[in-house]
Amino acid sequence: MLRKLVPLALALFLSLPVLASTPVNVNTADAVTIAKSLDGVGPAKARAIVAYRKAHGHFKRVEDLARVKGIGKATVEHNRKDIRLGAGK
Repeated sequence: MLRKLVPLALALFLSLPVLASTPVNVNTADAVTIAKSLDGVGPAKARAIVAYRKAHGHFKRVEDLARVKGIGKATVEHNRKDIRLGAGK
């Protein structure tokens, strides 16, 4: 039984980086990049982020993303470490 679990555990461990979020500048990235980079943000929510940015200008604070329809505070907090607003931010 252990011989069957070891390969499964190894496969799951190696797949974790694929599931992890990736830093992304939400003020410059396109919707496809945002969707691929942030956990819990699919194509529709990513398009909403880009549309909000175009209508209201760049996000000044990470918390401002919660103003986008479909993006709640929990999603923002979950991705906080990977959300970039500009150079060095």
